[in-house]
Amino acid sequence: MKIRNSAFAAALLAAAAIAVPASAQVAGIATADTSVAIARSKALGAGYQSISTQYASYAQQIQQKRKEINDINAQLDTNKDKELTQAELDVAIKAKSPLLTQIDTKQKEISQLQDPIIKAQLYTVEQIALKYEAAQQAVITAKKINVILAPDAFVWAPDAVDVTSAITAELDKVIPVASTTPPADWRPSRQGAALYQQIQQLFDTAARVQAAQAAAGQPQPAATPAAPSQQPDSR
Repeated sequence: MKIRNSAFAAALLAAAAIAVPASAQVAGIATADTSVAIARSKALGAGYQSISTQYASYAQQIQQKRKEINDINAQLDTNKDKELTQAELDVAIKAKSPLLTQIDTKQKEISQLQDPIIKAQLYTVEQIALKYEAAQQAVITAKKINVILAPDAFVWAPDAVDVTSAITAELDKVIPVASTTPPADWRPSRQGAALYQQIQQLFDTAARVQAAQAAAGQPQPAATPAAPSQQPDSR
């Protein structure tokens, strides 16, 4: 898993690929995306920012170790085309190059540095997820909804059917701040870990869209308050 330092304040879920339409009054059938609702919540943004600040020195060490790995890879790149191929790796493996051991050691050190960051983020996600049912029920009651389905259950639906942003608004009421410090013996649930991975994928998508827009010279999306400054990729 990698920690990426990016301007997520401009990218977080604002990209069209994961944008949420404005909520409107609906009745009967609705759709909602749990991971998007939580990812856009103020509690998650503030929680991730707090974690980013707390572990800033870890992120710097990770960045430095990645640079060191890249420098070692450059030594293994025998034809100096700035691309380490499998054939070049095979040569190093056959020769039992000590550089490979150095890479393995640094990767393990990176993993150790990432673990407390990821655990804190997982805990934050689970604290918000525990309030999701209450937030969803508030929206169900207010909009007189009979059924909520996952977005992929629809072939087509008008924007007003999507109540994800309404659920986010309720989450901001029921849990404006989430704890980021898990108890020493805490372990994430399977459901929490799966939700965390979904949220990470959303962040990755937003980052890729932002990078593509920046490369194309397109205007960047407006900032949102739920944007973390550090975001780990999936392992």
